[in-house]
Amino acid sequence: MEESLPSFAPSASWEVLRRRAELLASLRRFFDERGFLEVETPLLCRDSVVDVHLEPFVVPLPAEEGGLRYLQTSPEFAMKRMLAAGGEAIYQVTRAFRRGEQGRWHNPEFTMVEWYRVGDDMRAGMALLAELADRLLGLFPRECCYAEAFRESVGIDPLEASDEELAEAARVRGWNGSSHDERDDWLDFLFATVVVPSLPADVPILLYHYPASQAALARLAPDDARVAERFELFFRGVELANGYHELTDANEWRRRAESANERRRRRGRPPIPVESWLLEAMEQGLPPASGTALGFDRLVMTALGKESLAEVMAFPWDRV
Repeated sequence: MEESLPSFAPSASWEVLRRRAELLASLRRFFDERGFLEVETPLLCRDSVVDVHLEPFVVPLPAEEGGLRYLQTSPEFAMKRMLAAGGEAIYQVTRAFRRGEQGRWHNPEFTMVEWYRVGDDMRAGMALLAELADRLLGLFPRECCYAEAFRESVGIDPLEASDEELAEAARVRGWNGSSHDERDDWLDFLFATVVVPSLPADVPILLYHYPASQAALARLAPDDARVAERFELFFRGVELANGYHELTDANEWRRRAESANERRRRRGRPPIPVESWLLEAMEQGLPPASGTALGFDRLVMTALGKESLAEVMAFPWDRV
């Protein structure tokens, strides 16, 4: 990024913006060739993804205009409603919004690509993501299970270690926590500070089978309830995509959402409404599917060898 740019100008160069457009066109061709339908869903909704760590932008409106709305952190809810209504293979290129996420690899408003295909399990979802990575990055990802990567870099088994062992491993590596510390806090810290930096930088890495406590909206593995059928793609130390063999059990979804809200309350964060049209759709029947969300700005950044999102976005947060 050029330091001498006038304040009104895009932070990305025109050459980068052209390459970004080419990558986006290639991505669309990839899904079109595989029979996916491109869809669009609303950005302002009454409900939002319930997650301990994601903070949505809240838009208060008068009751006659619909009341409180959320700028979507992901199009997940609306796209799953489409699956429940007969959608089979759908994808979307959209804007997503997350409060408090600003920095080298974060921007509160960013471009997300999300897709779902009915009938796919975790392995099929991983295979599709690997094909897309090969198309856009020119490199086919290497697979590694989460526990193996954790053991090799941290030296303990994340599935077998006690809370005390994880807490001590985090403490000796600089963890400064609070009275609300719990197992996932230590896992997240060790993963971000030890595991990810140890991943090979010259090839994309597909990690899979995350601990069950970090399932989010993935189903648990049928042959090992300690792990979830969740996968993530990393390249050059950056998380690019997050995917699930999707949870379809409405009761389990409600339990996880209520648990996430309880953890939000303990951290002083407002709860997110659990009742939603997605829950209604799941109660009617959500078909088995795999889904993935990809941060397109990050993909462009790593594909072009740039160091920050500001180098690949026209107008990052400090220019709007």
